[in-house]
Amino acid sequence: MQEAIDHLRRSDAVLAAIIDRVGKYAIQFRDPDFETLAKSIVYQQLSGRVASVIFGRLLAACGGRLTPEAVLRLRPSRMKSLGLSTQKTAYIRDLARHARDGRILFDELPGLADTECIDRLTQVKGIGVWTAHMFLIFALRRADVLPTGDLGIRNAMRRAYELEDLPSPAQMEEIAAAWRPYCSVASWYLWRSLESENDL
Repeated sequence: MQEAIDHLRRSDAVLAAIIDRVGKYAIQFRDPDFETLAKSIVYQQLSGRVASVIFGRLLAACGGRLTPEAVLRLRPSRMKSLGLSTQKTAYIRDLARHARDGRILFDELPGLADTECIDRLTQVKGIGVWTAHMFLIFALRRADVLPTGDLGIRNAMRRAYELEDLPSPAQMEEIAAAWRPYCSVASWYLWRSLESENDL
């Protein structure tokens, strides 16, 4: 990982300053499995605390382990009683059916190219490109993913590069060209830069 950080420091003075301020690279990875992807659906558009409570209830209702079969054994009304919206209930059940029927094979994903992973994951209702990007970075540990749809990254770029407005995907790609092949590492530092600014 030191190689990635050295590359980012050399290639972008703005990012080098962020790395100095944030400090050690300490990304927390997750398992590339059904539970991680279902959890990402639960957490969409919710505060971390609320999502954590709802996810904990879902996990308990499934017997302590989230599997496609355990989810599909629950009635939709039961899932909604745990705090899941009608929409998220439908999304998680659709993911469970994809996994149960072999339309998404989690064991295969690590061997696929990023674009192929995104194509497969976004076939599931409720999983868009942003969620697929998060899965690539935090579960599949891909080093060169730029989540152009992430509001946090866009905000961090606007501040760090002193842009008038939030950058478009094309502007983000232009700035990130110097970071490749380590856009995921740069993205993690940009997320953390927002937190470290709040700590000051």
